[in-house]
Amino acid sequence: MSCCDLAAAGQLGKAGIMASDCEPALNQAESRNPTLERYLGALREAKNDSEQFAALLLVTKAVKAGDIDAKTRRRIFDAVGFTFPNRLLTSKEAPDGCPDHVLRALGVALLACFCSDPELAAHPQVLNKIPILSTFLTARGDPDDAARRSMIDDTYQCLTAVAGTPRGPRHLIAGGTVSALCQAYLGHGYGFDQALALLVGLLAAAETQCWKEAEPDLLAVLRGLSEDFQKAEDASKFELCQLLPLFLPPTTVPSECLRDLQAGLARILGSKLSSWQRNPALKLAARLAHACGSDWIPAGSSGSKFLALLVNLACVEVRLALEETGTEVKEDVVTACYALMELGIQECTRCEQSLLKEPQKVQLVSIMKEAIGAVIHYLQQVGQEKQKEPFVFASVRILGAWLAEETSSLRKEVCQLLPFLVRYAKTLYEEAEETNDLSQQVATLAISPTTSGPTWPGDALRLLLPGWCHLTVEDGPREILIKEGAPSLLCKYFLQQWELTSPGHDTSVLPDSVEIGLQTCCHIFLNLVVTAPGLIKRDACFTSLMNTLMTSLPALVQQQGRLLLAANVATLGLLMARLLSTSPALQGTPASRGFFAAAILFLSQSHVARATPGSDQAVLALSPDYEGIWADLQELWFLGMQAFTGCVPLLPWLAPAALRSRWPQELLQLLGSVSPNSVKPEMVAAYQGVLVELARANRLCREAMRLQAGEETASHYRMAALEQCLSEP
Repeated sequence: MSCCDLAAAGQLGKAGIMASDCEPALNQAESRNPTLERYLGALREAKNDSEQFAALLLVTKAVKAGDIDAKTRRRIFDAVGFTFPNRLLTSKEAPDGCPDHVLRALGVALLACFCSDPELAAHPQVLNKIPILSTFLTARGDPDDAARRSMIDDTYQCLTAVAGTPRGPRHLIAGGTVSALCQAYLGHGYGFDQALALLVGLLAAAETQCWKEAEPDLLAVLRGLSEDFQKAEDASKFELCQLLPLFLPPTTVPSECLRDLQAGLARILGSKLSSWQRNPALKLAARLAHACGSDWIPAGSSGSKFLALLVNLACVEVRLALEETGTEVKEDVVTACYALMELGIQECTRCEQSLLKEPQKVQLVSIMKEAIGAVIHYLQQVGQEKQKEPFVFASVRILGAWLAEETSSLRKEVCQLLPFLVRYAKTLYEEAEETNDLSQQVATLAISPTTSGPTWPGDALRLLLPGWCHLTVEDGPREILIKEGAPSLLCKYFLQQWELTSPGHDTSVLPDSVEIGLQTCCHIFLNLVVTAPGLIKRDACFTSLMNTLMTSLPALVQQQGRLLLAANVATLGLLMARLLSTSPALQGTPASRGFFAAAILFLSQSHVARATPGSDQAVLALSPDYEGIWADLQELWFLGMQAFTGCVPLLPWLAPAALRSRWPQELLQLLGSVSPNSVKPEMVAAYQGVLVELARANRLCREAMRLQAGEETASHYRMAALEQCLSEP
């Protein structure tokens, strides 16, 4: 059989490719071509390669391209099977006078025909050909060779068919197809556009696995696309805007790519555009903001102008979409704009190394205020049936980001919306499983074009906590939150989140947002303790919270790296203990004794005596564990000292317990070993408060302090109240 005959037989694959364009029934095909049945019989009965070749040629001639339907393809497969194509694909010798790839081309053509059947595309005999097929994409050869081009088209046909099966992307990735596609695209040979299209599909289906298997090759493609984007002067730059988000890695984006992407976006967004041109650019900018914060925007005047432009455009889009009632909202675009607004909020509140100058910040805050007003207006219209929609979640997120930094403006509107926010957060909290799914949908909707892209924070409550922390300080908003049941919801949420940090859970894999959320809850509870003490006393949820704090603190203070959370728990527990001092749980029970012992440990280990060169006397200094976070810790520490002082006269067993811990003795010993000039007045006041209450509450405490030179130390530090107390019997 000649090479021409083999090439003709290869056209069978083309018939399969075009079959999707027509819907003839098998009996119709047979009525138009009565010899087809006889040729299929010859194909089934072929005894050697030559007879199979001949039969394939006859079948090809009997069935014109486009006249082959799914049933006929299946009958051809039943006649040929996989053995013959397998041999063709692995053959290294071609008939005399034929190119060396002609047999492989025929094998690929047969597979392309078979893969038109989804069931066959998922067949193990097709899947195990993926590595071989992938090599064909990068094989060298004559670019003008029609047979080779046909073979490449058939290869893409096979791989695309496999990618369309449920588990196909996983098999393609494992078979090295991603790297092969990247190399084929970068080589810009025949079919490179098909390589890019298939890459896009694989990244959309399995982004994480693609990057894990072929990160260097995908980064090379990203570099190429970014450079093309930066140089593009025609409509291709808008197409690249849609492609590029898919190629942003889950890790660090190369700096040269960021420069090209920012430059390209600056040119696009600085021009007068229609919405179909502008929206993909905004979505790409949002992806970059999510992945890199503001690091992709250059410092200096050009960077600040670009950032201001981004935020301005985002706010305009949000207002146009949400202020007009009855208009269809392009939710993916608006949510991308939310991400850019959030970037603007972060930069406007950054004190050091901000890209924005003060006048720009003032202007952007005013513009963002108007956009947030539109978000509030939209949320006020949300009915119960829409509460689980991802776009509502995204809208609550941006409002939460705004309230975390700014609660004085739009106060009336925010207060009117608070009942909805509490109900919304409660709904999602009570349906935690749906919440997780919803959060993933928001990630997809907002800034990730894939379902496995970067996720937004996981629940509505966590988004609202910082804003509620500010609002609980103010009388009006606090009363609304209490009336709507927010404190009870927050207690339940805190206890649920606390379970994630309890023994038996691997805290090393927890996101930082869990611990930050717990700390913010503590701050809200601290506000309520100070401003609404009656609520703490009468609401049973706070008794449960107190029990959890008491049982948890002893282990927490021993854990490395969790001192700030321990400080929050200790201080909150001490303040609540003053209000709940008559509770049976605080009457010297093992849990209460363990809690106060742990609280004493936290308060007592904050400072040490440190020697100074050239001086005979040490100075009071922060302990190493406290030193790095003292700016965040000191207010809690002083509040904790004050709260402990208040607990001593209310809990008769506490002073003897403190004496057994040797805290008063060690505190006097510390003060006696350092220079009084090194102890700040506020520290002196805090230490005196604790020592005086312990001395007043218990005779043995007074005696122990005297034995530790307490009167002399009190005189040195001008602690008049302590000196007087110790002078009494």
